Amino acid sequence: MTFQGWILIFVFVGILLALTKPVGAWLFALYEGRRTPLHWVLGPVENGFYTLAGIDPTEEQSWRRYAVHMLLFNFVLMIFTYAVLRLQGLLPLNGLGYAGIGADGAFNTAVSFTTNTNWQWYSGEATLSNLSQMLGLTIHNFLSAATGIALAFALFRGFARREMQSLGNFWADVTRVTLYLLLPICFVYALFLIASGVPQTLAASVDVMTLEGAKQTLALGPVASQEAIKMLGTNGGGFFNANSAHPFENPTALTNLVQMLSIFMIGFGLTWCFGKAVGNSRQGWAILAAMLVLFVAGVTVTYWQEAAGNPVLHALGTTGGNMEGKEVRFGIAASALFSVITTAASCGAVNAMHDSFTALGGMSPLFNIQLGEIVIGGVGAGIYGFLLFAILAVFVAGLMVGRTPEYVGKKIEAREVKLAVLAIAILPLCILGFTAVSAVLPAGLVSPLNAGPHGFSEILYAFSSATGNNGSAFAGLTAGTPFYNSLLGIAMWLGRFFVIVPMLAIAGSLAAKTYTPQSAGSFPTTGPLWVGLLVGIILIVGGLTFLPSLALGPIADHLAMIDGQLF
Repeated sequence: MTFQGWILIFVFVGILLALTKPVGAWLFALYEGRRTPLHWVLGPVENGFYTLAGIDPTEEQSWRRYAVHMLLFNFVLMIFTYAVLRLQGLLPLNGLGYAGIGADGAFNTAVSFTTNTNWQWYSGEATLSNLSQMLGLTIHNFLSAATGIALAFALFRGFARREMQSLGNFWADVTRVTLYLLLPICFVYALFLIASGVPQTLAASVDVMTLEGAKQTLALGPVASQEAIKMLGTNGGGFFNANSAHPFENPTALTNLVQMLSIFMIGFGLTWCFGKAVGNSRQGWAILAAMLVLFVAGVTVTYWQEAAGNPVLHALGTTGGNMEGKEVRFGIAASALFSVITTAASCGAVNAMHDSFTALGGMSPLFNIQLGEIVIGGVGAGIYGFLLFAILAVFVAGLMVGRTPEYVGKKIEAREVKLAVLAIAILPLCILGFTAVSAVLPAGLVSPLNAGPHGFSEILYAFSSATGNNGSAFAGLTAGTPFYNSLLGIAMWLGRFFVIVPMLAIAGSLAAKTYTPQSAGSFPTTGPLWVGLLVGIILIVGGLTFLPSLALGPIADHLAMIDGQLF
C-alpha cells in the first residue's frame, strides 16, 4: 500500500461527502414533486407524456397499486427487450450483421437489464448491434434506475406520512426522476466522456493500421451515452466486453475517478434525502456513517490483499503487488477501490478482472454483494435495502430497552419485522440454493475455468451477483449456456422483485401508522451507538449467513495459496 493510494481513497470519499447535501436537496425536490429550474425546459415534455399516456400525476396509489404498476411496467419492458434481441438480425443499425440472440441468451439479457443487474454472458462488441445496445439496453439503464429511486421515495413516504393509505404515484416518480435527474446529468456526463476520448457514433467499426503494418478492425458505436447512464444509474453493463478496463469506455485516470464518483453520487444523496423526508437530517447522516464504516473496511481489506501480492509468485522471485488482471494505467489502488465501489453499489462495472484478484481481495467484493449491496448500494435499492436492516436493528434495540421498537416516529411491530425478514431471506435462499445445485450437477460443473475452491468461488460469485443484481463476475465461469442463462435469469428476477414487494408492503403499513414521539425510553437512532448496532446487525444477520460458503470458496483458496497451491 502507498501513501498516494490512500490519498486517492480519502479524496474520493471527501468529494462525495461534499456532494451529499446538494444532490440530496435536488432529490428531495423531486421527492416532494416541487418545481426545479429544469421545469422551464422539460415541464412541457413531462405534461405531454402524462396527456398521451392518460396519467393523472396527482392521483395517489396504495402500496398494492404502486407495486402492480411497477411490476407491469418492468414486465412489459422485459418482453420488449427480449423481442429486440431475438429480432436483431432483421432490424436496422446492424452494420456488422449480427444474428438474433438465442432464446436462453435473450431471456437472460432481458431479465438482466430489467432488474438493474446488467449481467453479461456475451461480449457486447461481438454480439449486439448498435440498435440493440441503444433501444434494447440503454433504455433499461435509465428506467431501471428510475424505478429504484421511485421505490426509495415510496418507502420514505411510508416513514414520513401519518395515517395515510397512499405512497405517491409510480408514474409521476419515474417520470420526474428520469427527466429532471438522470437525463440532464447524463447529457453533460456524456459530453465530458466524448471530450475525453470515448466514442459516440453510429458507425459499427473502423479499420486501422497497427504499428506492425497489419490491418485491425476496431468496434465502435454509441459508447459515451451508454457509459454515462451505466455508471450514474449503477447499471454496469459495458458496451465492450472489457467494460471500464477498455480504453474506449474509460480512457484516462480522470474518467476513472469521475466514473467511481458517479456510481456513488445518487446513493450518497438519497441518505440525506431520507433524513430530510422524515424531518431529521441526522437520521440520514447516521445511515451514511454506517455505510461508510462498512465501505472503508471493504476497501482496506481489498487494497491490503492486492498490494501484498501472491506469495506463490513471491517464492518464484516476482515481488510486488498483484497486477494480474489489472490495467497498468490504473494500478492496484484505483483497481481495488473501483472493485469495492462497484460491488458496494449494484453497479457491476469493472476496471479490473475480479477473478484475478487474490483470494481475500476477491472475497471483499463478493461479500459486499452478499450483504445485499446496501453499502451505499444501487440507486434507490441501496437505501431501501439498508432500511430493511435498520428495521431489524431497531427491533433488536427495542427488545434491549424493554419497549415497542420505534424508528423515526413509527412503531415497528410484528408485521414489519416479518416482511423485512422475508425480503432479506431471498438472498441466501437463491445464492446458496442455486450455487449448491450448480456445484453438483454436470451442467453446472462444466462452466468453471478453475478447479477446487476457486472454481466454487466462480459459481458462488455468479449467483451472488445475479441475486444481488450486481452484474460483475469471476469471469472464468462460462455462463453463456442454457443452464446458467436460465438459472441466473431466475435468480435476477427473484433478487429484485421479491425484495421490492415486501418492502412496499412495509411502506404501506408504516404510512398508515400514527406518529410516536420520542421519549426517555426510546433507543436513539442518530448517534455512534446506533451506527455500531446497525453495522453489527448487518454483519451478523447478513454476513454470517454466507460464512460457510465463503469458507469453502475464497477462504479455502487463500489458505491453499499460502501453502503454495494455486487453482
